[in-house]
Amino acid sequence: MRPVTRRLLRIAAWLTLIATAGAQSFHLVVLGDRTGEAQPGVYEEAWKEAAGEEPALVIAVGDTIQGLNDLTAADEWRAVDKILEPYRRIPFYPAPGNHDIWSPVSEKLFRQFTGHSPHFSFDYKQAHFTVLDNSRTEQFPPDELTFLEKDLQAHSTQPVKFVVSHRPSWLINAVVRNRDFALHQLAKKYGVQTVIAGHVHEMLHADLDGINYISMPSAGGHLRGTRQYEDGWFFGYALVEVSGREVTMQIKELKPPYGRGRVTSLADWTASGLAKRALGPVLP
Repeated sequence: MRPVTRRLLRIAAWLTLIATAGAQSFHLVVLGDRTGEAQPGVYEEAWKEAAGEEPALVIAVGDTIQGLNDLTAADEWRAVDKILEPYRRIPFYPAPGNHDIWSPVSEKLFRQFTGHSPHFSFDYKQAHFTVLDNSRTEQFPPDELTFLEKDLQAHSTQPVKFVVSHRPSWLINAVVRNRDFALHQLAKKYGVQTVIAGHVHEMLHADLDGINYISMPSAGGHLRGTRQYEDGWFFGYALVEVSGREVTMQIKELKPPYGRGRVTSLADWTASGLAKRALGPVLP
């Protein structure tokens, strides 16, 4: 085949991919931490409300069990299985948190009960999701960054890319707008639009070079800090709409008795909480 012909075929394939991606839309839910110190009934309500959105899939940012004890961890995973039983129709992709994996035994149980390795990736339509494991380290270990780069490289043609982890190892860099860290360089290089984590139980958002870095609110773990909604301390979840190459997100507080059902956009949140311009319409 002549080089010009090959080039034209590649261009045609790429244009077809773009057209296909543009025609596809779906939505998913992202859940924050269930633990530490799970508050009774909150996670169950989060799943009830999330399932009511009829999402294509649910992603969780980790700390699904209280854990930290090899002898009781299996029973805790079985208890979670009972909570999730009514929602088996919805594909579920949990990241490993520090309450989920802390030892070889707990890693084995995570694999057994979630059906995933500590780091993994998957595609859904035009979107690619990379789930990283920083359950046992504050920062991303070198092998996680190696896995991330190889994974993004192998899925470079996917128009939409998410990176998910438990700890927001990027948080300080994103807040002070330091662009010189490995995760950010990889995200820019391979076109990642959205980076999501949990662990701190606080809703925070930083936009760095067009990449949205998001710290999820709690989905059951105890609320720290001021416990004020405006500061990002509330129970809720994210409803994510993917349409073509566009990603939009609503942050939904749980309804009574666990919240007031307030809804904001991602743009309403900053690295220090709710933006002042959003206070009027979302706080009845």
